[in-house]
Amino acid sequence: MPTADDLSVFTRLATLTPDELGTLAAAAHEVSFNAGHRLIEEGRPADRCWLIRSGLILLDAQVPGRGDVVIQTLGGGDLLGWSWLVPPYRWHFGAVAAEPVEAVEFDSAALTELVDADPRFGRALTLTLFEALLERLQSTRARLLDLYRNPAETPALYPPRLTDERGGR
Repeated sequence: MPTADDLSVFTRLATLTPDELGTLAAAAHEVSFNAGHRLIEEGRPADRCWLIRSGLILLDAQVPGRGDVVIQTLGGGDLLGWSWLVPPYRWHFGAVAAEPVEAVEFDSAALTELVDADPRFGRALTLTLFEALLERLQSTRARLLDLYRNPAETPALYPPRLTDERGGR
């Protein structure tokens, strides 16, 4: 079982106090996955989450006629899985190890008990998860903008300058 000190190396958990890290460590255990192992299957019950120590995980979505389409790659320091927080507690994406992965796994039932027992801890954990969610959303947005950008357009590095009719400002 990881300790609070073990969890403190994760930047994602920097806002948690040592006591909160200790509480979180109580619901954690170390896991490893071989390349090709599917951690999450879209639509299945969401009953855990992970902090990735090392390795790469591909997040994917099922697209009719195209199969599983990779939408993002996660690596060391990233958080995987927060669907356990929101009803109906089902995975919204899939995840597969692209290479061997070492991670800290948290059981959602244990986390839920800890959150219910200590609302301050629950709030701190929820804010941490929402920060990760917001970062993931922004990353996905950037990827979609790049994906759907007109290839004939070159992205502007600076906004256009406003000039008067003589070419001055």
